[in-house]
Order: sequence, then C-alpha cells, then structure tokens
Amino acid sequence: MKQASSAVIELRDLQLKTDIGTYGPGDTQPDVHLLDLTLGILVNQVVISHDGMAQVFDYDPLIMEIERLAADGHYETQERLITRIASACAAHSAIQRMEICLKKSPVRSGSGSLGVRLTLDEVATDGLRHEQVNAA
Repeated sequence: MKQASSAVIELRDLQLKTDIGTYGPGDTQPDVHLLDLTLGILVNQVVISHDGMAQVFDYDPLIMEIERLAADGHYETQERLITRIASACAAHSAIQRMEICLKKSPVRSGSGSLGVRLTLDEVATDGLRHEQVNAA
C-alpha cells in the first residue's frame, strides 16, 4: 500500500506554567507539566518555492495562545486544558489533524510521569472546527 504524503509540525517538552489538579495532604504534587504537540498540515506549507513566512504555517501565535490558556486559572483536570488546546488548534484552518499529549511529573515519590494523549484525525478536527462556528 502506498503511503500518502504528509507534513507535521512537532513541538516537544514545552513546559507550561499551569495549575492543574486537586491534592490532599501527603499527595505528590507535580513540579512540571510538559506539552507535546504534533500538528498535521498541508505538504505545500513545508515544501515551498521560496523562503518566506507567508509560505508556511506561523506557529508562534498558536504557542502564545496555548501558554495563555495554560495560565488561565485553575484546572481540575489535564483533560480540560487539552480540550481547550485542541480548540485553539482547530481554530487554524491550516491544521488538518493533531496529536496532543500533556504530561505531569512526578507522579509518586519524586518519580514517574503521567500523560493524557488526544489524537484527532481530519474528520474529528473538522468537526471540532464546526462546533466552534456553531457555538459562536
């Protein structure tokens, strides 16, 4: 079977300044929350005819929005922040599919990491995009 062409933007280990979780006395509280993000975009936004920002997906505004969302108050769950990040990604028509992983560390006794991963294909990403339009 022939594999279709694809292009992705990969962000790894972005430390987010965020407040997630509810912890009791003696519970291990994470020191760090790390974001991994893989965004599927059109190949023609990577294979370009000349060098210029107008030819490619500008990810800087998206990263700034993710940092704003992360710092936007207390979250009980990682899942809520991931949902908001997915919506921020879907707001960009250039993004066709996405994989988001948010990890916290440590989990117990100063070790381990625990992550939640969300993968949305083109249909799911488009569905999320349409939900945003209908909610507006």
